[in-house]
Amino acid sequence: MPDSIDAPVTLAGIARIAGVGRAAVSNWRRRHDSFPTPVGGTDTSPQFSLADVERWLYAHGKIERIGLRERLWPHYEALGERAVMGAALAEAGRRLLAAEGADQAVPEQSFLPEEAVRVVDETVDAARHEGGRATFDFLLSRWLDAHVRQVSTTPAPLARLMADIALTVRAGGPGGTDARITVLDPACGVGGLLLAAGESMGERGAEANSTAPALLGTDLDPVLAALAAARLGFARADVGGVGTEIRAGDSLRADPHGVVRADVVLCNPPFNARDWGHEELATDPRWVYGLPPRTEPELAWVEHALARLAPGGVAVLLLPPAVASRRAGRRIRGALLRTRALRGVVALPAGAAQPHSVSLQLWILRAPASDGGTAPGERLFLLDAATSQGTVRGAQGIDWPRLSGQVLDAVQAHSWSEGQQAGAGERLPEGCVTVPVMDLLDEQTDLTPARYVPETAMEAQVKLHESWGRLDGLLDEVRGHSRTLAAIDLTGGGDAASTVMVSDLDRAHALKLRQGQTLPGELLHGDALPHGAVPVLSVPDLVQGGGPGGWLARAVVEKGARTGALTVAEPGDVVVVGVERAYRVWVQVDTPLVLGPQLYALHPDPELLDAWFLAGCLRAPANARQAGSHTSSSARIDVRKLQVLQLSLTEQRPYAAAFRGLLALEESLRSLAAVGEGLVRGLGDGLAAGRLH
Repeated sequence: MPDSIDAPVTLAGIARIAGVGRAAVSNWRRRHDSFPTPVGGTDTSPQFSLADVERWLYAHGKIERIGLRERLWPHYEALGERAVMGAALAEAGRRLLAAEGADQAVPEQSFLPEEAVRVVDETVDAARHEGGRATFDFLLSRWLDAHVRQVSTTPAPLARLMADIALTVRAGGPGGTDARITVLDPACGVGGLLLAAGESMGERGAEANSTAPALLGTDLDPVLAALAAARLGFARADVGGVGTEIRAGDSLRADPHGVVRADVVLCNPPFNARDWGHEELATDPRWVYGLPPRTEPELAWVEHALARLAPGGVAVLLLPPAVASRRAGRRIRGALLRTRALRGVVALPAGAAQPHSVSLQLWILRAPASDGGTAPGERLFLLDAATSQGTVRGAQGIDWPRLSGQVLDAVQAHSWSEGQQAGAGERLPEGCVTVPVMDLLDEQTDLTPARYVPETAMEAQVKLHESWGRLDGLLDEVRGHSRTLAAIDLTGGGDAASTVMVSDLDRAHALKLRQGQTLPGELLHGDALPHGAVPVLSVPDLVQGGGPGGWLARAVVEKGARTGALTVAEPGDVVVVGVERAYRVWVQVDTPLVLGPQLYALHPDPELLDAWFLAGCLRAPANARQAGSHTSSSARIDVRKLQVLQLSLTEQRPYAAAFRGLLALEESLRSLAAVGEGLVRGLGDGLAAGRLH
């Protein structure tokens, strides 16, 4: 590997090269005057010359040898753009496979810049010593880690679980595992699901189709498709030598594998992608179960998967939980149930895959054998593994062996045969039920497993124990707040206090009043809030008793704030709801918040107004009554007419402290009521079920 090409490296990169933590590298910088000086970057994220760093590490005995692969990665980082880095890695994979004589169709990346071509040459040179697959896998792992927010992948244990479920269900129907199997992933990314399927097929003895590739994949991003092709090429021995075919393309708009019918479809589709082709695909013949609404792209992927299945084929898709309950998708969910296309729903623990904050679901689908309606006795398999005890190891994440065992045991215990009535005589594990399809076809057609799977006695007892502890803590909080607030003396002052309206404060520049605006529906997302996004709040969200009902990408919010198209309440601003039935006031803390119509952001001058004092004055019920129009149940409040005590900043401080204490008491009482209701409900259900020990 040539030494003449230098590259910048960050503190984190130095830590990886030396095999230490970043804190150790920072300590070296402080203690050693000879540590290399930065050659770029910023004060908070400096960059150093890789050659200088290597010489310093050797000279001070911090390392004995830097692996060639570790030296390669800073050169990839220096390429800058994610797409260029990925294309260079894909090209390196293509050349390494060609050198090994592997017959793998990895597209050539012919438009690489000169510096990227040099990095590819370095990679091929290093692989002669480190091994082609080891070098490629190492660099691919680093690339995915560096772009985890832009490139969503299916964790390897989850990918294997999805493949095992699909093959298990297929074995319960015509064909079994000894038939020739073709697996398709229409949104394959870097090929994780296809790799898991190939490994599972090899272990089960499934025979690959000798006349066509057994593993088929498509991805909209040509760089991801090329990386998937290279990855599967290196792993060919692990998947039994089966053929693979990865193509770049839009599976929904123009599927490059459109004429192929697969025995198994595995897919982790993009979530909440509004621009999926709703208008141009309105008459597409794949929509056998109904045209998916524009706001239900996941159901478009469900119908696409079914359209690509061979008779008796099985599909397993990873979907957000809202797909099982959103009103817009009720009609299609009903059609999937009536035709027996949807066979099961498995709820996973939060953290199983991105987005990690929600409990994702696995939908198990099968190509219907006929177009007949629902027959008596047909049932839907439902498994709730989201709250199973022992599946989570704190910050370490999911206990995959236990979770996979729980799910596969339940799947194997269920009968998936076409002609047998599911549920008859079955002994399913705890946490799993089969529900008659006719019982699900109501006004909601909610398929969330937690609605139907009863808690085990142990789970119920653990929840009650936690709730009793929470109740004791809340009672202590209420007592503490009440003692503080009870000491407040309200007999001070004689004449009526002087007040000033918000409009006057706005004109005097003591605060800045901004009104919420119409939200950009085409850019608004409704799924779980990802890291870095900005939540969006509207009056309907508050009326329905919830918090923010959507989010916008940070770049969209920053542009909208600059142009004045969006109103953003920053931390420290006071937010006011200008509708009587949902009237409330609070100080926004921690994160920005995009405001919809009839919501207001008040930005106080901190040298004139205390934000908590301002919020406390505005949230007084009498204040809202005086500023309201009282014309209907949806009457508005003129925020400009709301009154604020006219006090100096010093005089505001004790009021602000009292207002904060009052708000804390209110929140504690609300939490106390919720926990108390849950305790009464849970204890009552347990006693009624005869669980008293």
